[in-house]
Amino acid sequence: MDNRLFFPATKRNRTYIGDVLSRIIQNNGSILEIGSGSGEHGVSFQKRFPKTIWQTSDRDLRHRQSISSWILHEKLNMKMPQPLELDVEITPWEISPELVLSLQVIVAINLIHISSWNCTRSLFKESGKLLSNGKYLMLYGPFKIGNEHISQSNDLFDKSLKMQNNKWGVRNLDNVNEEAYNNGLVQKEIIFMPANNLSIIYEKVSV
Repeated sequence: MDNRLFFPATKRNRTYIGDVLSRIIQNNGSILEIGSGSGEHGVSFQKRFPKTIWQTSDRDLRHRQSISSWILHEKLNMKMPQPLELDVEITPWEISPELVLSLQVIVAINLIHISSWNCTRSLFKESGKLLSNGKYLMLYGPFKIGNEHISQSNDLFDKSLKMQNNKWGVRNLDNVNEEAYNNGLVQKEIIFMPANNLSIIYEKVSV
């Protein structure tokens, strides 16, 4: 059965996000994607970085079914593992020792603005525990800088998110960075992306 989902934003941004990932992904090891959604990013990046293992995850069964269908559709089933059932807020994450040992990057694309603040806290808490020194966490999405929106469209988007769920919203980068610092992660780079989004790269450092 073909359970593939199609998210329009994925097709628009995957090349740009892949370009950012190419700065931090080495030709070995594993990448853990949190909240993988349809799986379109996952199969795209597995093909772009074939010497790595791209491990998707999502708490939503429908999304995991879509990811599995995309893996099969792209003929990656001999290379790419099936998605993990992972709810960011339920800690500790159930991650195999093998994945932890080979883990070089954790990726969260368009996650923290459509989840509670506790999700952000859990993301940094678990990433800080799982990543070894010199490894990376990358976030992609809209952010406020200095508690100000970087565009009018982001301001309107933020309002629409809060109308859907009062726990959602575009996060202030200073607050996000504080959570990172509290868990042994430091901001390494900010990359301004199309459509008023940012990619933020954090590096795990010795505490």
